[in-house]
Amino acid sequence: MQHSAPEELALRWVPGGGPVTLRPLAAGLVNESYRVERDGRVYSMRLAAGAPELGVDREWECRVLQCAARAGLAPAIACCEPSRGVLVAEWSGGRAWTAEELRLPGNIRALTGLLRRVHALPVPSPARMMSPTAWIAHYRGAATRRTAAQGGMQPAPSAAAASAGLCGAANAHLEKLAATPSPHPVLCHSDVHRLNVSAGERLVLLDWEYAHLSDPYWDLAAWIANTDGTEGFAADVLAGYLERPADGHESERLRLLTWLYDYVCLLWSELYLTQRAGAPGCEVSARATLLALRLNG
Repeated sequence: MQHSAPEELALRWVPGGGPVTLRPLAAGLVNESYRVERDGRVYSMRLAAGAPELGVDREWECRVLQCAARAGLAPAIACCEPSRGVLVAEWSGGRAWTAEELRLPGNIRALTGLLRRVHALPVPSPARMMSPTAWIAHYRGAATRRTAAQGGMQPAPSAAAASAGLCGAANAHLEKLAATPSPHPVLCHSDVHRLNVSAGERLVLLDWEYAHLSDPYWDLAAWIANTDGTEGFAADVLAGYLERPADGHESERLRLLTWLYDYVCLLWSELYLTQRAGAPGCEVSARATLLALRLNG
């Protein structure tokens, strides 16, 4: 009997000895994901798609996941083979919040409490250190290398001109950020968005491939930026995280980091559009346009 490539991988890496039943999940931008049943148990299987230069670190993710799963902040890991791009975890059984649910006061408290626990995790060694400056340099450098590899020709139209026009503003935001008090770096998930938060018996985070050591507000900025949060929502998130009202310096630091997170996402989107094609690319292009408008606003 001939098996599909995902089924062959499931037969090899998913625990158990019987046949497997696969159901594709919503396709991600840099992964393919499946719900897998075997021997009466349910797992998620994530297969890495080609994502050169996009900033993922699957080796580091495996080490972080062990810590996060032990603390109940991520699903238990059944198999992690970063060199093969395979990650198998126990099925979380949760669901994503709706746009309305994530703004409820109780869910804001739950999410910020989850992030406090993430930021208290021990850091696997050697640590992956990143910062807004490092992310921007990474994506700018990757874009330059990509253009050079294509003989200096720009790819199909994208938001590249928009991010180039925002370069000066990004540098100004970095300068302002450097002048504010800097907290001790902690382990950050770095990709906190609605579909990576699974609400079930407990709240857990999925897809830790961008995790790194950074400013704790970076995860708050991610949540606010990825949910198109208003100033009021940002204030509620920061107060929930601090468990008290924020002072002016704290609010300003979060504002700067939220702008920079959006800018990093714009750079990521442009790079993605040079590497991938198809329907997801259309979604990324639309998001990049919205990001550019928001950053210019």
